[in-house]
Amino acid sequence: MAEGKEYISHESELGSVSISEEVLTIIAAAAAVDVEGVSSLGSGLSSEGTATANRKALTKGVRLWVEDERVTVDLPILVRYGYVVTDVAKAVQEAVFAAVENTSGLEVAQVNVTVVGVTFQK
Repeated sequence: MAEGKEYISHESELGSVSISEEVLTIIAAAAAVDVEGVSSLGSGLSSEGTATANRKALTKGVRLWVEDERVTVDLPILVRYGYVVTDVAKAVQEAVFAAVENTSGLEVAQVNVTVVGVTFQK
């Protein structure tokens, strides 16, 4: 994950706009934990915790990089027991893809999801 030091810049006749890679990582992580069936990111952050989580906790384990204005995201997730793992992973890919493209205007090359575990309700 970027530590807020890398920026993607767009130049236009009005000037330039720079977006931190950290911002893109936060957007990707937030979109992933909002998907039904995702218990948390591999870092253990649940969707219930996103409102109060700090940026470091939200993005732990999420990797993002940009090449030629194309974004690639790798993220680990935990799936709730009872959900079809492949369906949840595909929904995460679609959610992250849409969130990053719609908020940044950048093209998303890939969203790679690794299911690192299953959680059970208490």
